[in-house]
Amino acid sequence: MKYSIAFALLLLQVVTVASFCCTKKISVRPEQLSTTVSTDSSFYQFTVHSLGGLPVPLEHYRGKKIIVLNVASKCGYTPQYADWERFYSKYKDKVVVLGFPCNDFANQEPGTPEEIAAFCEDNYHVTFPMFEKVHVKGKEQDPLYKWLTDPAQNGWNDQEPTWNFCKYLVNEKGELTHFFATGVTPDDPEFQAAIGL
Repeated sequence: MKYSIAFALLLLQVVTVASFCCTKKISVRPEQLSTTVSTDSSFYQFTVHSLGGLPVPLEHYRGKKIIVLNVASKCGYTPQYADWERFYSKYKDKVVVLGFPCNDFANQEPGTPEEIAAFCEDNYHVTFPMFEKVHVKGKEQDPLYKWLTDPAQNGWNDQEPTWNFCKYLVNEKGELTHFFATGVTPDDPEFQAAIGL
């Protein structure tokens, strides 16, 4: 009897977490926000490191729409790699997808850079840029994700990733315009409207 109660409590906990993190949530930059909002930092000020350890200035992507995506190899949403790869392949002249492996959610990205690269290539033929594993929340939050989630820096948004495969949309000027939760995929009408394709 005590085992069935414990199992029921565990199941309730899993369902609660799944419903919270996977709810279709979208945050949008307020329309009345001036395009000249003064912040202390810019999306383009950051240099990140590729899975191979090479520095990549985000300035390199100026003039394109940018989707910043926290990814994981052992998540129920890992098949989204295929969705985002198809999207990137179709629109890469206008949009870039930047993948940031993250082990912050249930240890679902335990791999080394080499293992992550091999997994992405072998299973999903990923060609969009992939970067070193980062923390997207907490005390060790990566500076880029601090910018994405701190209104004092990005001008409006405080939404941290709630699970793997959350998305931040940055426009051609380097302004953060939208946050999309885990369940939003490239064919979602609200995503399509936001990106203007």
